[in-house]
Amino acid sequence: MIQTVDADFLALPLDSVSSAAIASAQSIGASHVDVRIERTRTGYLSLRDAKPETQSDETNFGIGVRVIVNGAWGFASSPDVSVDSATKLAHTAVAMAKTSKPLSTEEIALAPEPVYSKKSWVSAYEIDPFHVSDSEKKERLASLSSKLLSSKIVNHTSAHTMYVKEQKHYADSAGTSTTQQRVRVQTQIEAISIGAHGFESMRTLAQPAAYGWEWMGNSIWNWDSEIDQLPTLLDEKVKAPSVEPGRYDLLIHPSNLWLTIHESIGHATELDRAIGYEANYAGTSFATPDKLGTLKYGSALMNVTGDRNTEHGLSTVGWDDEGVAAQRWDIVKDGVLVGYQLDRRIAARVNQSRSNGCAFADSPAHVPIQRMPNVSLQANPQGPTLNSLIESVEDGIYILGDKSWSIDMQRYNFQFTGQQFHRIKNGKIVGQLKDVAYQATTTDFWGAMKAVGGPSTYVLGGAFNCGKAQPGQIAAVSHGCPAAVFDKINVLNTVAEAGK
Repeated sequence: MIQTVDADFLALPLDSVSSAAIASAQSIGASHVDVRIERTRTGYLSLRDAKPETQSDETNFGIGVRVIVNGAWGFASSPDVSVDSATKLAHTAVAMAKTSKPLSTEEIALAPEPVYSKKSWVSAYEIDPFHVSDSEKKERLASLSSKLLSSKIVNHTSAHTMYVKEQKHYADSAGTSTTQQRVRVQTQIEAISIGAHGFESMRTLAQPAAYGWEWMGNSIWNWDSEIDQLPTLLDEKVKAPSVEPGRYDLLIHPSNLWLTIHESIGHATELDRAIGYEANYAGTSFATPDKLGTLKYGSALMNVTGDRNTEHGLSTVGWDDEGVAAQRWDIVKDGVLVGYQLDRRIAARVNQSRSNGCAFADSPAHVPIQRMPNVSLQANPQGPTLNSLIESVEDGIYILGDKSWSIDMQRYNFQFTGQQFHRIKNGKIVGQLKDVAYQATTTDFWGAMKAVGGPSTYVLGGAFNCGKAQPGQIAAVSHGCPAAVFDKINVLNTVAEAGK
């Protein structure tokens, strides 16, 4: 594993620049100052029919200075990372706080956090994707795409990979100073069939994760094996009957269930959202604070945690963007809502003694806001295997892979589709279906969970592109879960629904 932050980032004047900003802001009235120096490099490569289509390599670099003056926020940022720039930004941020004070609707306070002096953290990866040649990346995607194109059922392929290296130095007026580096990779490959049957596609189930380029070998995720199976799955889907609407038991694989967790639990338990801070843009939440400790979120089998320290998690860090150490905590325990996601401001706002480390900014030009940690449904330690779960279903559908989704602004009424839909009869898979969507309310859906798979069924899923806030920010987040069975969920036919 890579153990240290890149030398060229550490060679930057991180301490002198952040110290200048802190000293300058304090000298003119700031009671709190925090500084982030960030460099995020993002690479992207896409192929169409095994031929290069798009490629980019971008770096976002700069410094952000945030202050509290007389209970009001101030913020300023610049791509110029120097002592002179830091001093100017400190003055601008303080001036902004003083200007905004008459418009403030609350007194800003931050929950306390221990000081972490000159600490460093690097995510768990082996091969820096930016150290791999473009030709090698293209060859890997092209070879997998070519395998698909050799099948008669596949007319076209689409392949893309995105890889990110995020480096961040944080320092604040309390004395905390941390430097971090994390890497993540996301790759998807899709097979497309066009003919008398219309248009059908089938995509890989591999999830984005905080790995390096080692993710694209076969030791962690067996890409070659999945690609070998994809044409057969696509052919079955093309010939599959359209689903009959009705109520079915659903066995949902982690490659689909992660998104349901993200939308119906992850966003619903962001406390800033639940108390109204996102109402004008991202919405509110049905899971309001008055329901804490009493809301029956789901069945007694439901145990959901938030964390920022799962290995290879997309939201995993050493410390968040307010200098709070990574933690793990309960969000739903035995089916009952028991916790929320917090940053230091929201923790103080609701009289909590400490943040659970959910502050994040996607660039030095943006202020940190409360963002989603890794939110995960825990496996049943003695739970069944996938085969046992299939055998337990008499009349149902096995769903794999995510696709489209829809959920209301309170995270309560939703509808999800997927990549693969396998009909289960009397404990056996008897063929594929298509045009499937499942619909429910959040509490009815999780209340219907009647079996939770064991550790062997657990997969860490997630996304690079969770959006929130104004101006908009994007965050990467993981959601681990086992396979699970849900009792008599309403299934719609998407073609029939579209024709209404």
